[in-house]
Amino acid sequence: NETALADAELEYQDREDVSVYVDFEAADADAVYDAFGLPAASDEDDDEEAEGDGTGTEKSGGAPRGRPGTRPSFMIWTTTPWTLPANLAIAVNPAIEYALVFVDGNVTVLAVNLVEKVMQLARAEEVSVLATAPGEKLVGLRYRHPFVAKGPEHLSGQRNVKMDRVFTIIGADYVTLEDGSGLVHTAPGHGEEDYMSGLREGLPVYCPVLGNGTYDATVPEWLRGIDVWTANTKVVQHLRDSGHLFFEQKFSHSYPHDWRSKTPTIFRCTEQWFVGVDRGLKVERPGGVRETTLRHAAVDAIDHDVTFVPEWGRNRMRGMVESRPDWCISRQRSWGLPIPAFFTPEGECVMTGAIVRAVAAVVRAKGSDAWYQLPAAELLAAYQPAQDAELPASAKASSPAQWKKGMDILDVWFEAGSSWNSAVRQRGQAFPSDLYLEGSDQHRGWFQLSLLPSLGVTGQSPFKQCFTHGFTVDKDGRKLSKSKGDTLEKLFEDYGVDVLRWWVSSLPYENDVKVDREFFDQAGESYRKVRNTIRFLLSNLFDFKAGDAPDVRTLPPASLDAWIVGEFDALVKTVVEAYRTYQFRDAHQAIYNFCNETLSAVYLAAVKDRMYCDAAGSVRRRRTQSAIHHIADGLCRLLAPIMCHTADEAYRAMLGVEASDQRVSVHLLEFPQPTGLHPDPRWREVIERRGIALAALEREKKSLGLDNPLDAGLRLADPGEVLAHFDPVDLADLLGVSRVEIVPAGAGGLPEIAVLDLRSEPRCERSWKRDGTVKPRSDGGVLSDRDAAVLGVG
Repeated sequence: NETALADAELEYQDREDVSVYVDFEAADADAVYDAFGLPAASDEDDDEEAEGDGTGTEKSGGAPRGRPGTRPSFMIWTTTPWTLPANLAIAVNPAIEYALVFVDGNVTVLAVNLVEKVMQLARAEEVSVLATAPGEKLVGLRYRHPFVAKGPEHLSGQRNVKMDRVFTIIGADYVTLEDGSGLVHTAPGHGEEDYMSGLREGLPVYCPVLGNGTYDATVPEWLRGIDVWTANTKVVQHLRDSGHLFFEQKFSHSYPHDWRSKTPTIFRCTEQWFVGVDRGLKVERPGGVRETTLRHAAVDAIDHDVTFVPEWGRNRMRGMVESRPDWCISRQRSWGLPIPAFFTPEGECVMTGAIVRAVAAVVRAKGSDAWYQLPAAELLAAYQPAQDAELPASAKASSPAQWKKGMDILDVWFEAGSSWNSAVRQRGQAFPSDLYLEGSDQHRGWFQLSLLPSLGVTGQSPFKQCFTHGFTVDKDGRKLSKSKGDTLEKLFEDYGVDVLRWWVSSLPYENDVKVDREFFDQAGESYRKVRNTIRFLLSNLFDFKAGDAPDVRTLPPASLDAWIVGEFDALVKTVVEAYRTYQFRDAHQAIYNFCNETLSAVYLAAVKDRMYCDAAGSVRRRRTQSAIHHIADGLCRLLAPIMCHTADEAYRAMLGVEASDQRVSVHLLEFPQPTGLHPDPRWREVIERRGIALAALEREKKSLGLDNPLDAGLRLADPGEVLAHFDPVDLADLLGVSRVEIVPAGAGGLPEIAVLDLRSEPRCERSWKRDGTVKPRSDGGVLSDRDAAVLGVG
């Protein structure tokens, strides 16, 4: 793709490559034998360069190879033969023990601990260790490149470059014994560790690979113009033909690929723009201005200024900031937000604060395409170089009209990481933001790359809270990806958005979650229970007007309605606190339990009789409707963040508002507030006794052959005279029986709970109750007193 990629933009996929073990001949055989404490070679050409056409295919003269005194080699191992043209050094670990090995007629150097492994791999026939020496003895020795006669002399004019260090053994503690030979081929232009070693040793940063992945003119002629993947085969064949190839093999390994194109990447050293995280920075903190660095300021903000949800995000982000390198903010793509840098006719790059502000004004007026459409003169029309103290004197020798635009664009993370300024701060919104929300991969991405620019510009974090969630993954634990065709549209079609949202709210979001249709089926069932509960509430409000009913705060404390309002108050507190602390699973479970158990199984089952059979305008029915209306309204508000469509639909239905009326929406409301109503505290004990009584009723129903609980009554002993404070009719409805008799505890030796078979008593034809008041009425029906009064019959 011809652009730079950040580490976070890499994906690792298995790939087959060729690895090679290559002998790099020593330039000075005597020095090598001295390092190993052996007699010197009898080779008169040791200190002379091999003669030939510069391709390096000729072997050096001298004594026959295969015995002490023969010119030795240094055996390197690499999985990227295409980088060998850029080799400038070989790295050894000074602390590792190395061996001078005679193998099948040659003498070579490799780590002692890897001799057996390498020789078995290559199936060498004749092997013997001639001597050993620590790696520190090898540092400073020189070698000859297998096919490059001289180093990149065109780079000799670079500052701090020491051309006499090219093709030298150097020390590096990152050399290990895990793989290879213990000697690491080093190309400063093609690897991070190689680059750092090159800086330390004064080696040129040599990268003969162009932006399109082909070699430039500085490599041997047979490699010029071909791409690096083709070069792998050519380099291996050349080494084989020249006799420098000891062994080659194909192997599969995890290799970095571009996350967009899914194609393999290469490491290539290029000039880029960076944000220096360890350079001096002045940050305004409580107590005054503090001298620090961007890295230290970020760690300080993470530790003291930001709340992390979940808390482990703090350590994760701190660790990433502490270990991060300088931030590369440039990319080489054909279009994007430009880095407003210019080049003078002499090739000097200039970008000052005044230049940036001048270009920014043009982009603000005409859009970012202006950079590509307008010449430098128009982009810098408002810029006055003579008044720019930051502009180098050398750049003032030319006019901005003569400058050329740089074509690097900003890393998209720099754009996203500046949203706190463009979308919040510049628009007069509250800064810093209350919350940043993203996936767990953004401790390295958006979270961190918003924090750094904000600290650099304002001295403070752009967010007060940092919220992290996991990802949905497939059944094998792999992250779902749009580029792989993993989309949720079919799930939306099959289940609906609110079911998926309800499912998500039930999850521990801190972890990744596997997607399986069975989970959605279960979520659909529980969603429907909540939805149907709300539908039942609304269905009992068809004739309700708030002005015709008492305020729920005035409900009698001992009434069943006061009890449910008190339970709903407790739910409100639980759910609102769960939302405030981002414990969505707790909110989900509390709402579900309230709807499925407290409401449906207890309260609504208890009040169905009065809702259906009491007089429409009776005090008791209106009182219950008032409680139902209060709860329906509150549930819509509590569910709005999760079941956004269902909650709004239900709220509009309750008010009788059309969906097209944009003035009304549950999403324009606040959460409900607790009423402050104090139900009779003895309700807690009543509910506990309800469970015991229902268990006894269930047992007795089987022995008595009762099918309908309304054919039964309950006689309840009342220790502590708790039940005496409540309406027996409310208690009967709460227990689902026709009537309840309350007797003092221990009265007449009666049991604590007695199930009464009422089938011998007449049953109300309207309510099916046998409450002791049922009798024939003037219209020929058999009704209870309550039902007769409602129907107006005697």
